Order: sequence, then C-alpha cells, then structure tokens
Amino acid sequence: MTLESLFLEVWPPVAAGLAVVANLLATGHAVLRKRDVRAAVAWVGLVWLVPLVGVMLYLILGINRIRRRARSLTLRQEHGQFPPKPDVAPCTPEQLAAEVPPAAHLASLVRLVDEVVHHRPLLPGNKLVPLEAHAGAYPAMLEAIEAARTSISLCSYIFDNDAAGRRFAEALGRAVERGVQVRVLIDAVGARYDWPPITGRLRRAGVRVARFLPTLLMPARLPFMNLRNHRKLLVVDGRVGFTGGMNIREHFLPGHGDARDLHFRVEGPVVGQLQETFAEDWAFTTKERLYGETWFPPLEPAGPVMARGIPDGPDEDFETLRLTLLGALACARSTVRIVTPYFLPEAALVTALNVAAMRGVRVDLVLPEKLNLPVVQWASIAQLWQVMRPHSRVFLTAPPFDHTKLMVVDGVWSLLGSANWDPRSLRLNFEFDVECYDAHLAARLDALIEERLSRSRLVTLEELNARPLPIRLRDGVARLLSPYL
Repeated sequence: MTLESLFLEVWPPVAAGLAVVANLLATGHAVLRKRDVRAAVAWVGLVWLVPLVGVMLYLILGINRIRRRARSLTLRQEHGQFPPKPDVAPCTPEQLAAEVPPAAHLASLVRLVDEVVHHRPLLPGNKLVPLEAHAGAYPAMLEAIEAARTSISLCSYIFDNDAAGRRFAEALGRAVERGVQVRVLIDAVGARYDWPPITGRLRRAGVRVARFLPTLLMPARLPFMNLRNHRKLLVVDGRVGFTGGMNIREHFLPGHGDARDLHFRVEGPVVGQLQETFAEDWAFTTKERLYGETWFPPLEPAGPVMARGIPDGPDEDFETLRLTLLGALACARSTVRIVTPYFLPEAALVTALNVAAMRGVRVDLVLPEKLNLPVVQWASIAQLWQVMRPHSRVFLTAPPFDHTKLMVVDGVWSLLGSANWDPRSLRLNFEFDVECYDAHLAARLDALIEERLSRSRLVTLEELNARPLPIRLRDGVARLLSPYL
C-alpha cells in the first residue's frame, strides 16, 4: 500500500472525527455562553447542519470578544483604592424615604443600584446645576480651570483641535504654569475627530495627556469602534466636578455652530466618585496612581441632592446602567421623561417601557428630528412603533441637533451623564452617569424638557405607517444593524 493510498484511507475518518470534536466544542461554548436561548439554538443548528462552515462562522461571529477583550484589557485597580471613605454616611433606602418623602416609593431602586454598583454608595449633600451649551457650560468649566490651585483631571471622548479645544488647552497650560497638577485623558478614536489632534498642542503646553486604548492603523474618523471611553468628566481641585453629555468642540461655543447639549456642575461628596472613575481610567492607561488630598480632599455637604455616580462599561461594570434603567422603569408611578439623541433600546428595555405605559405611567420620549448619523436615525425610526403602540408618546425636536441625555422619573429621580439609549452605550463603551434624588432638581430638569417639547412635534403611528414602502424597507434593514450601531 502506497503512502498516498494509506492517507486517502485513513484521513476521511480522522477528518470526520475532528469535525465532530469541533462541533461538540462549538456546541458546548454556545450552550454555556449564549444568554439568549434563541441565539444558542440557532448557532447549534448551524454548527451541525453545516459542520465546517458553521464552526468557522461561530468562531468569527458567534463569540462575544467585546466583553472578553474588555476584561483582558481593563486590568483596573481594585475599587476603593483611590479615594478615602466618604466624609458623610451613605444614604440608606430608609433614610431616602424619611428625608425625601416624594421619593419614598423609590426606596427599592436604591436597593437595586446598591447591589448593581456596590462600590459607590448613594451620598447625601450634593449640589448639581444644569448648564446648557451655548450659554453657561464652557464658560463655567473654563472659569473653574482658571481658578484651580492643586489639581485638574479631564476626560473627554472628543477633544477637538478647534476654537473650543484651543481655549481649553490654553487654560490648562496656564494651570500647569501655576503649579497645578493636570491630567487629561482623551479617547483614542475621539482624539482623531479633528486633525491634527489636540494632544500635540496639550503636550507643548506642558499638560500630561494620554489616549485611552489607542489602536494601530485606525482611520482618521471612525466613530463605530468598540470599547471607547465615552465619559465626560472634569474635576478641579478634587472639589468641583463637571459631567454630562458635552464633548469639547466648537459646536457648543457661544456664537459657534448650533448643536445643543446639557452639562452639569457638581459639588459635594459625589465629586469623589467622579474623581475615582477618572483615576481608575488614568491608572489603567498610564499606570500612574492618583492619590492623596491633591486629588481626593475631604468633601463637605454642598446641597440637598442625594446622588451616586454610576460607571458603566464592558468590564466589571457591565450593564450597570441597563439594570438601573430597568429598575427605574419598574418603580415609576406617574411619569417617565427621556431625552436622548440615539434611541435603539434592546428588547428588555422596550418591554419595560411598554409595561410602564400599560400600568398608567405617562412615558414621553424626546428625540431629535434629524440625527447626525443617518443610519442610526433610520434604525431608530424603524422601531418606534414598538414603544408607541402601548401609548408611549414620541416627540421629535426640530433642528438644531440636540445631544442631551436625560431621564426624569416621577418628578423626583433624575439620571444624567454620557450614556445614550443604544447598545453601544449600554454594552460596548465606558460611560458615566449620575442618579439624583431631589424634587427641586427634577423640577428644573422637567422645565428644560418642557422647553424642548415646545419646539417639538408629536409622532403618530399613522405617520410611521404612511411612509413609502422603500423608506420603510431601508429603515427596517438599518434596524437589523442596531446591535452594532
């Protein structure tokens, strides 16, 4: 028997055996790892019906490398290593019910978020001031930077090298000259939204700057990259913080552009949680740990708001915001008001919105009429009927584009920060939001929502159904891409 004939005789059963082993391994992985039963069944069926092709497709498309890569990359310091313990006692659900009577029915939400974000307690004694773009946001941030005496930490997804970016770079440079410790963290993708990037200008000004998760051979402008740091944080002297939805771009300068957004000036013990989040990201990126009173001074109560920072990301903070949103919708009794630029909720959030509406809660969604990303807008429109059919109301705000991210429940609980209602924010990016319990703050935010509603129009199911068939097909195809948008 020749070697060739021996190979032809032995190889088929060996190949068949290897194929069976590969099928079993892929099947076991899908059964153990896939959360969605339908997805698991679909992959198992494909693997066994088309053995070789099915296994290859599962290896390429079926394994969730997003979370695995995040876990391997984000070798973060343990929570609690950066700041000292808060100078005020954390707020318990019982204290919330006693001290904020309108929020008594939300005590279970406090318990939920305590479990979800166990390393950051709900803290009393905070003050939050909303700042609109084109008005007080950038001036307030620059004023705080100019007044800095010990430290400045700044994290932004986008930091353009334009009129706004240059103002911030110059102010940060002057702070360095005064002896202030300055650290700036910019997302590697966001840093390339403008060219040349602002990093060179910052380094020439003496500012210590780093890029979060730089990637090789990355196109100059590619917004759809995973594992991005989408947080917007500024902390001055460890005592005054700013957070919300605003990047650093001239679109939001008074007299420049026409985009809208909302940011917040923060004082009180919760500022320590903003600083802790920045310190973790900075330590991961640069290996430098920030500690001591330069970065974490004692924080005294500054206002009546009970607040908590909620970090979210595809690492140990996975789905914290998603669970918070589900909990808030489950606890709502009278009103839910949501303002977001990108609305692509997953099935569980759609169900939660529908259940709230069917319980008699008035659910209002305020979305931009015209997005800056057409494909995202098409996908969003394609699924609006799912939340409108059980009586939720959808309003579209006229241009200019509104980048605001805001949620108010029952006129007492507010959620603000960087996260959108889409898979990218709730599963793939690193985000930071703040939950607040205070009727006065919620009333101010409701007033901002009312202002947006005054220039909005109500969308009807009849209007959606009357769209031409080619448009509906285009939007439906875009919706299939929603997990990746």
